[in-house]
Amino acid sequence: MPFIPHTDNDVREMLDTIGVGSIDELFDEIPEALRGVTLESVPSRNTEMEVAQLLRSRAALDAPKQCFIGAGAYEHHIPAAVWEITTRGEFYSAYTPYQAEASQGTLQLLYEYQTMMAGLTAMDVSNASLYDGASALAEAVLMAMRANRKSKSKRVLIPRSVHPAYRKTVAAIVRNQGIVLEELDYSRDGGHIVATDLPDSPGDFAALVIPQPNFFGVLEDTGILTDWAHQHGALVIAVVNPTALALLQPPGEWGVRGADIACGEGQPLGIPLASGGPYFGFMCCKQAYVRQMPGRIAGRTVDVDGKPGFTLTLQAREQHIRRSKATSNICTNQGLMVTAATIYLALLGQEGLARVAAASHAGMRRLLDAISCLPGVTVAFNRPYFHEVVVGLDKPLLPMLEYMAERDVLAGYDLSAEYPELINHLLICVTETKTEAQLDEYVAGLKEALERC
Repeated sequence: MPFIPHTDNDVREMLDTIGVGSIDELFDEIPEALRGVTLESVPSRNTEMEVAQLLRSRAALDAPKQCFIGAGAYEHHIPAAVWEITTRGEFYSAYTPYQAEASQGTLQLLYEYQTMMAGLTAMDVSNASLYDGASALAEAVLMAMRANRKSKSKRVLIPRSVHPAYRKTVAAIVRNQGIVLEELDYSRDGGHIVATDLPDSPGDFAALVIPQPNFFGVLEDTGILTDWAHQHGALVIAVVNPTALALLQPPGEWGVRGADIACGEGQPLGIPLASGGPYFGFMCCKQAYVRQMPGRIAGRTVDVDGKPGFTLTLQAREQHIRRSKATSNICTNQGLMVTAATIYLALLGQEGLARVAAASHAGMRRLLDAISCLPGVTVAFNRPYFHEVVVGLDKPLLPMLEYMAERDVLAGYDLSAEYPELINHLLICVTETKTEAQLDEYVAGLKEALERC
């Protein structure tokens, strides 16, 4: 509550009325061993003025910095109209649209969202979102196991170039279902999966995961990999950046038949970074597999008078009650985030999203051209990229990151923790938010850091 109106006398009178000696007695059923210790560092009370001053001082510590980190969460410009509309009461307080007659606005928005996501990925159908990109990939793996009835195997091939957090999430969700995740290594030269290195006889496997771009920002040979998987009876799960799809070939057009399932993180579509969330995941698939898709689908129909309306056309209620036997345990969606993404896509349109993607790529090219000329900096991979690039430094990375952070520049993501072979390697991201002056400032800061650290 923002304000508690009860005085000590009010509390005493309420306790006397119900015949209890203290507030603690209201919780006497909780065993003593389970009760928390006293929070000695938390003051018992502060005035409104003191609380406001404390919060302002702490907020000042979180001063804005130029962010070049990326690594799965991207700082894009969000038009002011997006969240002005999203936080209107009609959207802000809306819940799962079980009652179609009372939820026409929400259902129409979900229908528009699905239409745009299906178009962006060139897939037949989209659901109404998932929790985040990592859990979306886990759900896609489970979906592939159900959908690929020709495969008797529970093997899924997943490259090491998939986001490390995604791989951990997938492993945590599927490990108790007997699904085996077999990692494919990446080329040390290109940072991608080399199709010619894939085995001619890989044995029975249910699915291949293909990231585009991958975690290193590198573009994969999606068509070749897709056809290879299909030739061996496996389904293809695409993990894609939705902004990149404005320029890159969509997963529905990969290879001869296209990917079977496409998923990813929707955060780039109008969702602020916000210290890591909340975000939302998206999932699209071919029509043949729609019955295996988790979550829900909103559809457009007409009523008895022929007037258009919207309703939930697919939602397996079993997911709420059958526990481990359910098709999915996704029981709600990130509706507010989807609302923002729908408004963002509607405002930008196809051309606007393409401009965002093109500007991000152009900015990355400009920065890479400049820093690759600095002594001690090498470009790690020789493959095409979107708006992230891995560079290697000839000095310890941590002091230089700290040096630049002190100058309000978050220089990139240190890859060494997840990829020990890439010690002193930095993943750098540029979006359309970076001006030429900011790019020049980054180059100057890195040059200075290399000289002093």
